[in-house]
Amino acid sequence: MADKKKTESKPTVESACDESRRGFLKTGTAAGAAAAVGLGAPSLSLARSANAAGRDTIKLGLIGGGGRGRGASIQAMNTASGNNVELHAIADVFEKNADIAIDACSTEHDGKVKVTDDTKFIGLDAYKRVLDSDVDMVILATPPGFRPLHFEKAIDAGKHVFMEKPVGVDAPGIRRVLAAGEKAREKKLMVQVGLQRRHEPIYKDTIKQLQDGIIGDLLVSRVYWNNNGVWNRPRDPRDNELEYQLRNWYYFNWLCGDHIVEQHIHNLDVINWLMEDYPVKAQGQGGRLVRTGRKNGEIFDHHAVEYTYGNGHKMFSFCRHMPKCWSAVTEFVHGSNGWAHLSEGKIYDKDDKLIFEAEYDPKKKHDGWQQEHHDLFAAIEAGQYVNEAEYGAKSTFTAIFGRLATYSGKEISWDKCLAEGPSLANVDELTSFDMPAPCVPKPDGSYEVPVPGAGASTVLGYGNAKKKAKG
Repeated sequence: MADKKKTESKPTVESACDESRRGFLKTGTAAGAAAAVGLGAPSLSLARSANAAGRDTIKLGLIGGGGRGRGASIQAMNTASGNNVELHAIADVFEKNADIAIDACSTEHDGKVKVTDDTKFIGLDAYKRVLDSDVDMVILATPPGFRPLHFEKAIDAGKHVFMEKPVGVDAPGIRRVLAAGEKAREKKLMVQVGLQRRHEPIYKDTIKQLQDGIIGDLLVSRVYWNNNGVWNRPRDPRDNELEYQLRNWYYFNWLCGDHIVEQHIHNLDVINWLMEDYPVKAQGQGGRLVRTGRKNGEIFDHHAVEYTYGNGHKMFSFCRHMPKCWSAVTEFVHGSNGWAHLSEGKIYDKDDKLIFEAEYDPKKKHDGWQQEHHDLFAAIEAGQYVNEAEYGAKSTFTAIFGRLATYSGKEISWDKCLAEGPSLANVDELTSFDMPAPCVPKPDGSYEVPVPGAGASTVLGYGNAKKKAKG
């Protein structure tokens, strides 16, 4: 009898954890609505129902059904937390993308995909329908030019967010993400950004060693994203210009930001993480040598940037899309007493003797895409708040900053570019395929490509007001 009373009066570890998780989830979807009408703490749980096993069900909405959106949705549903994660709604500008995403997710997770004809939304404003639905969390995986708009509206709607990198393509977009990130913090809405290296043990352990001083002062870093390039989709004669650019979004800056932003951001983010800081100035060079046709839009095929941090550290950044050339996607750092190969998790002294090697499961060496979702849903289960919006935005801007340096050919400052950098497009106003594309082709069908030096004022957005005033 005494044992029974003891059991009843003291909760088990499992039930205590469950209460912590449920309590944390109460700050979820209802946060925006509660704040809007002046209520106190929200009273509804993020997880709106429970399955037969007693697990909370988190309803996902996917905005952007392309390859990364499909992958992120599958990885979210892979998580083995105390929650049952299901896909309940999807939005894409093209119905084919949405259907492929539904099929792919259903193949991997039969029974967890609850999307119906009533929760499959198509069009440029389809994201609004997902945000109006009863999903608890959204995955934002459209071309990154739409990310600031979608993130801001998701937070306004009280949704938790996983958003792919990069989180914008220009300075106004980054300022918008930073503001929405602060609003998410006020509402206790979870925000995770797909900079997956921050979730990989090999990077985490190596960076800790370097930050603890294993090779002394960190003087110089080198980062690379050099490979053959990516897909290109032929123009469908049935598509107008806006549809064509949306299908080939990688080659248009208002959608992609150039490959220094879309891909090289990962390497730049690693050094920002290592330095616990962001560059204060940059200068660089770039251009088009191989990808020069109409199908290659307006982006460069190579960039080389020298970034300078406030403490004098130099980061030398190289990204190139050229077949049959040296390929490398990795990061190195050099200190006063040695150097490190970060993506390999190896650190050497100044005599090139190996002094540290990170331990990891070879099968999961760089499986950060899955690990970031394990971490996110584990945090939800434990009632731990996560908000990666600020470093996601600032690492994205590091890449944008580099693009502005290569396009202009000037040495530029972080503060000025972030405060005054130009907008590439007003995507809020794009509601129909009948509207003109923000990037207009020339009469011969090609696109304007920045010329370093020649158009510095226009590229950076400086001097335009003065020019108008003088005119």
